[in-house]
Amino acid sequence: MDKAEKTWDGAIVRTWLESRVVAARSDQVVAERGGWDRQDDCDKATAEEMVCTLMKAKPATNAQAPFLDELRTLLDRDEYIWRGVYNDTRFDRHVRTFVKKLIKMAKANDGFANTTHYQ
Repeated sequence: MDKAEKTWDGAIVRTWLESRVVAARSDQVVAERGGWDRQDDCDKATAEEMVCTLMKAKPATNAQAPFLDELRTLLDRDEYIWRGVYNDTRFDRHVRTFVKKLIKMAKANDGFANTTHYQ
């Protein structure tokens, strides 16, 4: 099956989002243990957890266009507030980067089947 012929599967997207939440939480624990030098890694994992947590709860995961609209709405926010953030500016940058990655994945409808920890 050609990539252009793939149909959107909300269940696969939700499973991928859930697996990323678990991986991000694990990465946060590892970064926390690393101390002050790993705070950026912790902020990056926290950003991924926030985006995936917010997106998996939305009914927009059932269809590609609404999912993209929700991602664009999230990208348009001025600032992001979440628990366990060390540097707000850095965290906002990581959130925007991860949302852009998800937008690319959603447009191509590719990558959601990969639920491995490290991607």
